[in-house]
Amino acid sequence: MKPTLLSSFQEIRNQNIIAIKEAKEKGRKVAGIYCGYCPKELVIAAGAIPVGLCGTSEEPIASAEEDLPRNLCPLIKSSYGFAVTDTCPYFHFSDLVIGETTCDGKKKMFELLGKIKPVHVMDLPKGQNRESSLKLWYEELLRLKGVIEEAFEVEITDQALREAIHQTNEEIRVRKDLLDLNQHKPALISGLDMLTTTYNVGFNVNRMEGIAMLDRLIDQVRAMAKEGYCVGTKDTPRIMLTGTPVSGCQKVISLVEECGGLVVAMQNCSGYTCTELRVDESDLQDPLMILADKYLKLPCSVMSPNPGRLDLIGRMIGDFQVDGVIDITLQACHTFNVESYQVAKLVKQEMGLPFLHIETDYSDLDQENLRVRIEAFLEMM
Repeated sequence: MKPTLLSSFQEIRNQNIIAIKEAKEKGRKVAGIYCGYCPKELVIAAGAIPVGLCGTSEEPIASAEEDLPRNLCPLIKSSYGFAVTDTCPYFHFSDLVIGETTCDGKKKMFELLGKIKPVHVMDLPKGQNRESSLKLWYEELLRLKGVIEEAFEVEITDQALREAIHQTNEEIRVRKDLLDLNQHKPALISGLDMLTTTYNVGFNVNRMEGIAMLDRLIDQVRAMAKEGYCVGTKDTPRIMLTGTPVSGCQKVISLVEECGGLVVAMQNCSGYTCTELRVDESDLQDPLMILADKYLKLPCSVMSPNPGRLDLIGRMIGDFQVDGVIDITLQACHTFNVESYQVAKLVKQEMGLPFLHIETDYSDLDQENLRVRIEAFLEMM
């Protein structure tokens, strides 16, 4: 029997639509964000509510394609489609949308989005290891701070930023604790349950409440594990996903687990990647510089070069006792598609493990083709 507390995460996203509406009625501001590079501490320090806006459904894509090209990333089209059809309540309630120049498609999409809502776009450096990159990113955070203060008519103090840093540190801590449960062999949470839990809890208006919910779930799973609870067996193939965000591509996880494998780890911005971004709260330097340094370290494929991702994949393969790696690329996501070459080389040649690259979108049209490929992949183990 599954941990009973898992069910409490099923409806968080829908429940918090009501909570955001009530908060708005009391004067709270809402900032919509699209990427892990957005420093949500600035939003929290302003007394506002940060909400994720990335589209993860095929449903609004047809409406988006009236303005956007068909051969564009489904995440971008879905995000824009929800906006133009006003079918995403989180976008509807957003007072400010914060974008970033992670890719050309999103950058141009934000221009169109600006006709619907106030949009601020951060200019993200393309490299991490140059002093000029950190300086540029610090200036972008400073500019964002001014935009938020003006839009929300507040002053963001250093003390408020430090309190927000503590809160996000706790979020990262508890998320890592949850994901690390699957370092246990056999695993303790299925890939689908892990994705649902981590994705939905991010919509919690009361962020400390979300942290407490995850802590309770972790305690329950650990207690059950002492009594022999697990998911799968010691012989179940343990699969790690890497690449683009998995939300919207749940079909891959479903197929892996239907075919007898288990997704035990996800190296992407919606999974393990951001769990290494905790900062030293005793650091007395400018909190804005602390945040600039923190977010610039995010090992996304938009960075060139991007050795941090390969290093993280290598460590996760060992920590999670991985038997094979699936690299997911959303169609037309060129940076992840190109970087897949380096990931494949690491996994196959250096780690000696089976590797599968999947390029897909949010539709189910390729589901049976994927099933055949995933079945063959698992048979290799």
